[in-house]
Amino acid sequence: MKLSAAPSHPSTCSILQEQMSDHLEINRENARKNDKLLSLLKDVCVDSKDPVSPLRIKDSETWQETKESRLPKGYHFGMDIKNIPKGKISTVEALTLLNNHKLYPETWTAEKIVQEYHLKLEDVNSLLKYFVTFEVKIFPPENKKAIESK
Repeated sequence: MKLSAAPSHPSTCSILQEQMSDHLEINRENARKNDKLLSLLKDVCVDSKDPVSPLRIKDSETWQETKESRLPKGYHFGMDIKNIPKGKISTVEALTLLNNHKLYPETWTAEKIVQEYHLKLEDVNSLLKYFVTFEVKIFPPENKKAIESK
């Protein structure tokens, strides 16, 4: 039982009929079943089992490691954060620790941040090296006549 094709646009129906009537041998070849190919297809049997990839094992191990969590530190501005996985920090915590390190670098060292937030030392060192908090500085004009507002 063969499904019928979707209906064609009315403008192309006549063109399709012409092409089909001009090339009858192609239509017969398409409609004919090849018994040899069908018998070969019936003999094909595929059994496959996915091998366990080392990546899946590694992912499951890291999932077990990060399953432990801790309570968030400080005020989170109304965000509903119940717990944070160990090895991770929230955005508010990241800004807080960056600001604390900038203001008090001798107190808030990388080692203290590692202990306080349960992070890896290389991650904290990269965070302190490559990220800084924004600071707005307003320089008073030396000569008020140099910049005149219009």
